[in-house]
Amino acid sequence: MTPAHTIQQRLNIGMTVCCLLLGSVLAQSKPGVRPNILWITSEDNGPHLGAYGDLYAHTPNLDRLAAKGLKYLNAWSTSPVCAPARTTIISGLYPPSTGSQHMRSMTQLPNFIRMYPQYLREAGYYCTNNSKEDYNLQKPGIIWDESSDRAHWRNRPAGQPFFAIFNHTVSHESQIRVRPHTPVHDPAGVRVPSYHPDTPVVRRDWAQYYDKITEMDARVGENLKELEEAGLTEDTIIFYYGDHGSGMPRSKRWPYNSGLNVPLIIYIPEKFKHLRPQEYVAGRSTDRLVGFIDLAPTLLSLVGIQPPSHMQGNAFMGAHEAPSQAYLFGFRGRMDERYDMVRSVRNSRYIYIRNYMPHKIYGQYLNYMFQTPTTREWRRLYDEGLLTAPQTYFWESKPTEELYDLKNDPDEVKNLAESSDHQNILRRLRKAQQDLAFKIRDLGFLPEDEIHSRPKGMTPYELGHSEKDYPLKTIMAVADLATSPGHSMLSKLQSALTSRDSAARYWAALGILMRGKRGVESAEEALHKSLTDPSPSVRVICAQALGQFGSEHDLEAALPVLIDLSSLDENSLYVSMLALNALDALDDKAANLAGRISQLPTTDPSLHRRMRNYVPRLIEKILADLD
Repeated sequence: MTPAHTIQQRLNIGMTVCCLLLGSVLAQSKPGVRPNILWITSEDNGPHLGAYGDLYAHTPNLDRLAAKGLKYLNAWSTSPVCAPARTTIISGLYPPSTGSQHMRSMTQLPNFIRMYPQYLREAGYYCTNNSKEDYNLQKPGIIWDESSDRAHWRNRPAGQPFFAIFNHTVSHESQIRVRPHTPVHDPAGVRVPSYHPDTPVVRRDWAQYYDKITEMDARVGENLKELEEAGLTEDTIIFYYGDHGSGMPRSKRWPYNSGLNVPLIIYIPEKFKHLRPQEYVAGRSTDRLVGFIDLAPTLLSLVGIQPPSHMQGNAFMGAHEAPSQAYLFGFRGRMDERYDMVRSVRNSRYIYIRNYMPHKIYGQYLNYMFQTPTTREWRRLYDEGLLTAPQTYFWESKPTEELYDLKNDPDEVKNLAESSDHQNILRRLRKAQQDLAFKIRDLGFLPEDEIHSRPKGMTPYELGHSEKDYPLKTIMAVADLATSPGHSMLSKLQSALTSRDSAARYWAALGILMRGKRGVESAEEALHKSLTDPSPSVRVICAQALGQFGSEHDLEAALPVLIDLSSLDENSLYVSMLALNALDALDDKAANLAGRISQLPTTDPSLHRRMRNYVPRLIEKILADLD
């Protein structure tokens, strides 16, 4: 494996060459021939638009844009939640390759990697963002000419081409639950997906979701009208897209097609028709697979810049258009205060889901998600035994693998992973997922604490590209072993508890935990020894396994470890969250610790403001359950 510093040297050389080429391109360009580019984005809505055939939707402005542009039917947001999705776009990198995949985290890029607006600004574009940033990466210098709720393309110097984003939040998940609200869309007309219970509460939320999409469409209309009144429509390439699937539960936060499929409409004026892809026909649609990972290279391609070699997506139009891709990829990491790890991949018809933490239920308690009436209603009905499959699945543990036929099962509820007729496609998609993990050096196989603590003088990206410091093949082999069903792997997992690499030991402990009482009984002595492991993340999982599935003696040994690792005063945020999640999993077995849990610190002034609510939420939930 090429050392990280050698990779950096090569990319620095490549960047220098790129800049020289860019200077040549700019020297040959004439003023006024480069397109303006307008990105209009909306939050928490899938392709529930009239232009996409949804007869329940009322979206006249976007429908008109689609009538003169190109509509993408298979566009994916890469992440089913906002911050990692936005991080994908701004960097042109899969967040698992930079350690930024967890919801609201903060990692650093190597010095040789920049964010796409920096390339545009060097090329002479006036770049504005109105108004949300919310990246999981530290900004490498000045990114925007202006980024605020006042940022606007009309503030540019006369004659300067612009790149401008307007992001609309009116369709956000939080707006689905705002009351009072008088429904405009009739709840009786809602199509309730088969995984949701069909109740008045659920219908009311879906109707309000569509109301908010209509409000969003009106704001899109205002953006388009401003452009038209300025006489710039035919000088401007227009993108519209949503940031991930709907804000309804099991869409947002889940790397199913329902959480990743987004509307994407692109209009390229006639004067820039040479930048159109071959499939561009005004008013038509394309089934080409494109994702957020492709937006940065596509944007650079449209303005004549060769996308840097470190970008992991592919331009799907412009001067440097790449061939169509066979797969789209998605991921799920920690969602707010709850840990999980899921990877997904789809082709034109099937979607494959790989659950690396199948012992955790789909619908883990998330404070923010449970504020939506549908979530509470759905959980109540499940607890009361009033639901049948597939409405029950969300509240139960996950299979290791899932496979769905999007043509015949658009709700993704009929798992074909064990179907003998579908083993070939299962193997192909499984291999595609594994190949991408190695290609991008997926850092999701590290416990989150080690994404921040393991690099020594390196960024997470550089760590990931150093086989010596991050032996991914070894770690991933243990993760695959841990998540393979059955008990035949227990001896190998117990052996892996002594691995030289802490992440391999972490996955070995998880594999024993996943096998419940039988797993703990078979590895009891090894788990006790691992309560003093140098890695706090390994200690947490071993203590959880002993406390959750062991004897009273095991519980007595586990509880002090977990309470000590829960304290923000003594541990990182990531260790504290992991330990509190473990305590929460113990339920009333942690009752004797209620007093100490109530005294745990809930704040750390050094934390980024976006991450300060997670520990208090966990403590509140644990104490409420123990009350």
